[in-house]
Amino acid sequence: MKSPPWDQRLARVLVKPLVKSPVTPNQLTIFTLMIALGGAGLLATGDAADANWGAGLFVLARFMDHFDGELARQKQMASRLGYYLDYISGALSYGALFLCLGIGFMHSGLGNWALALGLAGTASAVISMFTNLGIDQQLDLENDADHDAVGYPGFAGCELEDGIYLIAPITWFGYLQPFFVLAGIGAAVYCLWTCWTLLRLRRA
Repeated sequence: MKSPPWDQRLARVLVKPLVKSPVTPNQLTIFTLMIALGGAGLLATGDAADANWGAGLFVLARFMDHFDGELARQKQMASRLGYYLDYISGALSYGALFLCLGIGFMHSGLGNWALALGLAGTASAVISMFTNLGIDQQLDLENDADHDAVGYPGFAGCELEDGIYLIAPITWFGYLQPFFVLAGIGAAVYCLWTCWTLLRLRRA
């Protein structure tokens, strides 16, 4: 496995107390998804205080997304179900985030464009899940126990996905709306990148 990003290294340490517990990696995945959906739901209310809590919960969930894989490795419980569940959890989390942000900003200056952007972001998240699964299949990574459901380019111990951590401070400082617009565009660009990568691999 390539050198893991910094947040995954931290998760590797924090998950150690669970190795001797009855907690399973798939249970962690579901728990993390529930936190992400709860955080996203708070962003749909359009209330500033709810948004602050929602952004914090979503960042926590995205950090905890590394826990299931690390626990599976340390417990030697890697499974095909866990592999697919991790991808589905990520897609549902980001899909819910964009959809709820779109709903939350419908009464802002964005109007109905907010919902359109949210739906576009949700569609990009779901499509990217399938294209990343296809990329893994082309690279024969489906049966690699040390492989994470990531598919994100990275540099210097950080991955493109780590930018989602910025949503918390950006929300707390009152800049969630421009972040939503940029993130929606970024999700579409990333989706196109995964589609292009999958096409390139299949042609090769």
